[in-house]
Amino acid sequence: MSYAAVKLLYNGDYTRIYPRPLYTGKEAEGWPYLNIIRSALRSSPDLHLHYWGFEHCAPGHTVGPGVRDLYKIHFIHAGTGRVAVGEAEHRLQAGQAFLTYPHIVTYYAADSTEPWTYSWVAFTGEEIESLLSRTSLSPEQPVFPMDQQLMPALYDRLTAAADTAEGLDLPLKAIMYEFFTVLLHIAPAAKDNVRLPRAKSFYVEECLHFLHAHYCENITVEMMSSSLKLDRKYLSALFKRTVGLPPQQYLLNFRIAKACELLAESNCTVGEIARSVGYQDPLLFSRMFKKVKGCSPKDYRSRHANNDIVL
Repeated sequence: MSYAAVKLLYNGDYTRIYPRPLYTGKEAEGWPYLNIIRSALRSSPDLHLHYWGFEHCAPGHTVGPGVRDLYKIHFIHAGTGRVAVGEAEHRLQAGQAFLTYPHIVTYYAADSTEPWTYSWVAFTGEEIESLLSRTSLSPEQPVFPMDQQLMPALYDRLTAAADTAEGLDLPLKAIMYEFFTVLLHIAPAAKDNVRLPRAKSFYVEECLHFLHAHYCENITVEMMSSSLKLDRKYLSALFKRTVGLPPQQYLLNFRIAKACELLAESNCTVGEIARSVGYQDPLLFSRMFKKVKGCSPKDYRSRHANNDIVL
């Protein structure tokens, strides 16, 4: 079995769920206990610390392929494993770390004979993109070395800060900014800042911004390539190589994910939801929804409406 400890910042009172066995494989990373803490840090626009955790992975334990809507860094404390982003694959060992980007298809797996033990931290925020632009990291190059002091102890330090009754958000935020200071030191950007992978990443990031801003409209790859003044075939190939999916497939998945949110959290009709995510024809929307989710929008709503969100 795979065991993990997770701390989660959420809008709720402090609670603890005591240890229980976890699933392994692709189902979830899991945790034996969960702390839910009320904190002002989640409302800070520059840095949102969502959760952090620690896990002794079972042999062959895998996560993905899939996407998240946040940044997540894993720190390898022991063992080995591999991470795949798009068409690039990296093997990691103790003393290394890797960053996963929002909306980028990522897969990672523990070694079958020497599975890794890792801790992780998940975050978003308006300041994150600017901070990471000052490092050598990118979706194609997500691996970096750990330092000898802060990163190995980051989980324990965050946990200790979370257990402090007063002024919770300030200690956590201070630790995260200390982490980014160390990250900028150990993985600095090239001085000329014109490396080819970063230039390519810029175009992919612009595509993602375009898709996320206009998914509810009738958009095409031609519109994106025209706005970036790039060849359509080149842009599609670059997007697939980096993200792991063609632009149209990514757009479909993103629209259906937004539709799932509306089905579970609103009283909008299926037709209203269809138009909200870029489909003028509710029947076409229903067909595409079933293609992705394996059930109709109505069935999905009956199963998920008013259910708690599970990470």
